[in-house]
Amino acid sequence: MPLTPVSPPLFHVIDPRVFDRAQLDDLCDLTNRVRLLAKHPDGARFLLGLLPDRRAMLYFVQPSTRTFLSFSNACHVLGIRTSEIRDPSTSSEVKGESFEDSIRTFSSYVDVIVMRTPDSGKAARAAELMNRIPRPVPIINAGSGQDQHPTQALLDIYTLERSFENQGGIDGKVIGLMGDLKRGRTVRSLCYLMKNYRDVRLVMIAPQQFAIEPDIKAHLREQNISFVENAQLARVLPELDAVYVTRMQSEWDTDGETGRVDYRDYSITPENLGAMKKTAVIMHPLPRGPEIHPAVDDDPRAVYWRQERNGMWMRAAILVKLFQADGLVRNFDLSALQ
Repeated sequence: MPLTPVSPPLFHVIDPRVFDRAQLDDLCDLTNRVRLLAKHPDGARFLLGLLPDRRAMLYFVQPSTRTFLSFSNACHVLGIRTSEIRDPSTSSEVKGESFEDSIRTFSSYVDVIVMRTPDSGKAARAAELMNRIPRPVPIINAGSGQDQHPTQALLDIYTLERSFENQGGIDGKVIGLMGDLKRGRTVRSLCYLMKNYRDVRLVMIAPQQFAIEPDIKAHLREQNISFVENAQLARVLPELDAVYVTRMQSEWDTDGETGRVDYRDYSITPENLGAMKKTAVIMHPLPRGPEIHPAVDDDPRAVYWRQERNGMWMRAAILVKLFQADGLVRNFDLSALQ
């Protein structure tokens, strides 16, 4: 698994750019095995006894529902005990303790730190600190400012692979990215993983003021990934194999710019479903706003609720891999559960 080594067998999960195709395929296979095991009582008991000696700190000082719950429940599925801080006012940082001292304190009590912060680069700072101390623990980036959200990108890849398992996988697909592409870290991280798939074409559908950032476009060009910008949804919808919808990230507003966006041009409604391929899928990292009408939920191409649940399975697989228990999972005879 493409994780930055601390001291064997511990690793960090910070940036999606380090993953290659073989590692992504391997991780998706492991995620599938975890998911299938958890669906059977015997398999669920096996998973529960996999890592009962491990402890996790969930350090979430930015609001989170899905990412927090999926990591928390992934830990519980594997028998990992959890501690949490969700409000910085309950941490000694309010007394003036440095971020580094807080992280080092957490590492004294747990075996992994899963962290989500409103500040870009903090997960990387925590990992760098762990690389220097005598008793390091792995850091998992669960969202870092407007920068990266690697585990979301991994679960998105797994969702795409599951959705296209009878259509040759992700290779050769046309994927639309729509909404706030400038400030949305999920899109940034997903774009970084596209280098691992052949002949993928990206279609950027965004208001001009929220277009994808130049550094991502530079990365796509460097990796020879085909993409177009400023696409109009009505014109491109018929050619898309997947449309990855994102909300406007109003929490980053500086002068109310989100309120000036006409959502009708960047929304999926029952009226435009007829223009989509029968085999296409609609994704969203959630939470959603008006960009996906609730009536779309009933369409079989809407996979964002599956995508949400996939987050728990992918994050469980990451923990299994991180703690080198993947061999035990792979050796379990799935046919015995049927």
